[in-house]
Amino acid sequence: MLDLPAWCDEWLGSSPADVFYERVSISSVHGVRLADGREVFVKARTDDGRATSCLAAQTSLAERGFPCPRPLTPVVVVGSLAVHAEESLAGGSMLRGSSAEVARRYAAVFARSTALLADVSVVPPVPAPRWARWDHTDPGLWPAIDFLDARDQSVVPSFVLDVASLVRKRLLATDLPCVLGHADFEAQNLRWRDGEVWAVHDWDSLAWQPEAALVGAASGAFANVPPPSLVPVESSAAFLETYQESRGRSFTAEELEIAWAASLWTAVHNARWEALHGDPPVSLAAVREQAAERLRRANCGV
Repeated sequence: MLDLPAWCDEWLGSSPADVFYERVSISSVHGVRLADGREVFVKARTDDGRATSCLAAQTSLAERGFPCPRPLTPVVVVGSLAVHAEESLAGGSMLRGSSAEVARRYAAVFARSTALLADVSVVPPVPAPRWARWDHTDPGLWPAIDFLDARDQSVVPSFVLDVASLVRKRLLATDLPCVLGHADFEAQNLRWRDGEVWAVHDWDSLAWQPEAALVGAASGAFANVPPPSLVPVESSAAFLETYQESRGRSFTAEELEIAWAASLWTAVHNARWEALHGDPPVSLAAVREQAAERLRRANCGV
């Protein structure tokens, strides 16, 4: 467990006067108002070897004017945790909706981040976050996630397994080069102000995967707020089109197929999660409705 007051004293040079925000999920996030008046966020997560690369990329983006919180400390290993602090980039609101118009706005931001990340040289942050880890080397269809694997797998509908198998097979068949990209590019992680993006959060979720796969995943998940779902096919198409326009190049036929395949992977992960937890079948229903068309566009052999 992190001793937050002691850590702040040592690495930020000031004690916490107030903790105004706390969230415990994959990582623990503490919003801290320091005695010297600064507001910062301290993030702690299990040290999986990815944190230093993710923080270096975030620092580079912030220094070049991309709207993301500026890191204030290096990654500090505390027992089993990787800990760092970043500035509080408060304000703004979520841009909700899954229309093609909203998709285009998100795609332009994603293209900007990917273009800047292309100039960042870090040790690849692998493995990818669990919901984007289609490229795992664990036995079986899904990446090994102990707290999910311990549940009764028979409750996961067979069509979810079939779709996941087809998608993963298509994604693994490509030899497209890997790049850095945000693997949790969802509405809940962005804030907007006066019609412009104000802050992009959660840089712990960088991944090292083919550009088309990263773009495709974002094209299906950009509208996600709890509970997650899958945007309409037309909105993913608008996202992919705008991304290519913003980057100034058209995807090859293979890249488009990989993008459409990746657009389904996060959704099948979420559908599995719903089934294993007995949650309302939001992603599951979207996969059931859209899988055939997305698989067709991915050339998944159905």
